[in-house]
Amino acid sequence: MDILFDNTKMAKMFKALGDENRLRILQMLGDEETCACVLLKELEISQPTLSHHMKLLVDAELVSARKDGRWMRYSVNKPGMQAGQLAMAHLMASKSGLVCDCLKKEGE
Repeated sequence: MDILFDNTKMAKMFKALGDENRLRILQMLGDEETCACVLLKELEISQPTLSHHMKLLVDAELVSARKDGRWMRYSVNKPGMQAGQLAMAHLMASKSGLVCDCLKKEGE
């Protein structure tokens, strides 16, 4: 996944992380694959709401999904999470090169 310099992918990732329930989902997944039924019970949300949250996390490549009978099983996508860490480090290290004109003295 080449997320580092792709603002569209980074925005998708940050949008996925910008919700309390989705952050809780990532915390609940930890290092184990988890069935949607467990997430539903713990979050006390409806199945369509969980599906919406999971779609955003999967589309952002932060979570992987696989069908198991009638249920979905989810796990953290470690390469996607690592790319997210690198993207954040990139943002913190970026310099825009913009110069503030307000610091110039009048008449210069």
